[in-house]
Order: sequence, then structure tokens, then C-alpha cells
Amino acid sequence: MKLRLFVLACCMIFAATTVQAHKPLVSCVDNGDNTITCQGGFSDGSSAAGVMMQIKARDGRVLQRGLMDDNSEFTFSKPRDEFVVLFDAGPEHRVRVPGSRIAQ
Repeated sequence: MKLRLFVLACCMIFAATTVQAHKPLVSCVDNGDNTITCQGGFSDGSSAAGVMMQIKARDGRVLQRGLMDDNSEFTFSKPRDEFVVLFDAGPEHRVRVPGSRIAQ
């Protein structure tokens, strides 16, 4: 009986550490036609389809928002002024990409 409890406890600890290894990844590219496409995912290979995306002005105003599509992509119109892209998959799964770091 003690062996079963020990094995169960080890499995639960292992499962908890694997869940923690789920890091968000985002890459954005300027398409050269006044649009930007961001592609997202997670370090374990899972899809980012349905993840909330926000384009924010320097002062924090939300300029645009939407969801990653079935291909884990989000395309938006490039703002004229400074902006930040926010990939928001929930607490500890947020990534901010400054517009100044998005290359063509």
C-alpha cells in the first residue's frame, strides 16, 4: 500500500513539472503591405489557436484585438505610431512584442 502511494505521489510531482514546461512563443513579421502577421505556439508544440491577441498603443489603449486562427496566426493592420503586440494565453502565458522589434 505504501509503495502505491509513493508511486502515485511521484507521478503527480512529475505531471506537475511537465505542465510548467509549457512556455508561450511568438514571432511577428512585417509583411511589407501595411500588415503584420504573428505566429504563436507553445514550447511543448501545442497550438495557439484561439489565443487572445491585442495591439496596444504606447499609452496602453487597445488599438486592435482578435484571436489566433486555426493555424496559430494573427494578421493585423500596422499602426502608424509606436505599439506593442500582446499574446495573452492567461497568467504566466503572456508575451509582449514591441513594434520596434518586428522586422520586414
